[in-house]
Amino acid sequence: MTRHYTPLDRARQDQSPYVDALQAFVDADHARWTTPGHQGSAEAQEHLARYFGERTLELDVQTMVEGIDIGPDNAKDRSLALAAEAWGASRTWFLTNGSSQGNLTACMAMSGLGGSLVAQRSVHSSVIDGLAISGMVATFVTPDIDDELGITHSVTPERLDAALTANPDARTALVVTPSYFGACADVAALVEVAHRHDAALVVDEAWGAHLGFHPDLPTNAARLGADLVIASMHKLGGSLSQTALLHLGHSEWAQRLEPYVVRSLRSVQSTSESTLLLASLDLARRQIAVEGQDTIGRSIASATRLRERLASDGRFRDATDRLREFPSVVDIDPLRVVIDTGSGGIAGHDARRRLFHDHGHHLELSTDDVIVAIIGAGTAPDADLFADELLELPRTQDQHRTVTSPPVPGPRRMTVREAYFAPSEVVPASHAVGRVSADSVAAYPPGIPNLMPGEEITGDNLAFLQETAAAPFGHVRGAHVADMSLVRVVRD
Repeated sequence: MTRHYTPLDRARQDQSPYVDALQAFVDADHARWTTPGHQGSAEAQEHLARYFGERTLELDVQTMVEGIDIGPDNAKDRSLALAAEAWGASRTWFLTNGSSQGNLTACMAMSGLGGSLVAQRSVHSSVIDGLAISGMVATFVTPDIDDELGITHSVTPERLDAALTANPDARTALVVTPSYFGACADVAALVEVAHRHDAALVVDEAWGAHLGFHPDLPTNAARLGADLVIASMHKLGGSLSQTALLHLGHSEWAQRLEPYVVRSLRSVQSTSESTLLLASLDLARRQIAVEGQDTIGRSIASATRLRERLASDGRFRDATDRLREFPSVVDIDPLRVVIDTGSGGIAGHDARRRLFHDHGHHLELSTDDVIVAIIGAGTAPDADLFADELLELPRTQDQHRTVTSPPVPGPRRMTVREAYFAPSEVVPASHAVGRVSADSVAAYPPGIPNLMPGEEITGDNLAFLQETAAAPFGHVRGAHVADMSLVRVVRD
């Protein structure tokens, strides 16, 4: 994949209009007769002030303040314009409920174009929630699956082309790239395929908000021509948790989507957004746009050093080269280091637990077979220390283990919306096999649904979810009970 690095006007990006306006409001020391109820007062909320600091309360201001976020040429609009410029979009929105809010918005907006949706099967569970809300009928495309390591990647242009050919009424397609594991799809080719079928391409780029801000990083989806892009800025971009970005592209398909995006976002957006979260987006954009070319280099160097240590020792396999073997993977985000722990004689969950409790390393993700270390854009963790302590882990299993891969989904028997709102009942797991799931149930992380509303529940899927729930750090999002011993199904 050819990378396209676009230098930004640093002088223009080196400003934060929203933050400056918010600070000016605080400095003016207005008497507050508004929400939020603490009204910036440490006396009113002594415990909050002691824990977070009085400045946090002062900056937590009611929205809809003239000059800050309403009125002509307000500061928020100027900050959004800078963000659109930074990511190469025609328009950008700040999100304060994460990429989940962006996916809900996208699902509602896509329905405005009419027709059906072709979507990658390994979408985030929030997309399934969005389909239930919007009522869109979706056809799911199976991505590349690594059966050895039990992880999923993306879809190839050829597979998307076949799905759109088989569903000529589809006016939108949705793909996920990069994956949780850093594998990047050929977005430019996927855009070309979608547009050739008169469909807009929506990209869930939750794990790629930092892409494009250093020459050694893959290019971000907006610059590659995607029509709508959802990006979790908090994941690797450095803003506060729960913040994300929604980018609109430049094509005619993007322009068709725009009015529906505006209306849909309004429906899922709080009228009392956190000024703290919004300010963090403004500042993180400024940081990565102005300093990213310099600071991200040290992050890549830290990741490179970790990979070098793995290669020189030989016990654990760096899975980067393996990821590149799959047809849908055309590039790798170097800030995700995927380590095959099974090659070194220890299960991923066990390795993560020991690194956390015994050595103080908190890792992003583990599966039966791998751990994933994430390096935030601009950070430079001690790769040698981590490598030393990783390599000290005991061998606790046979290297020739049986891998638990995400099972093939059961057949679809109802649409997502039909099953979501159908009469349902809760049954013991032993009675759920062969029934239709009423819930979206996902092993978390990464939050990719293993059961969707409307799909038949298979024994393999149920066993996989129960194993996940029982594993250290394992969690099943959407489970009726934590251990998956009870399951909600559509009533017969």
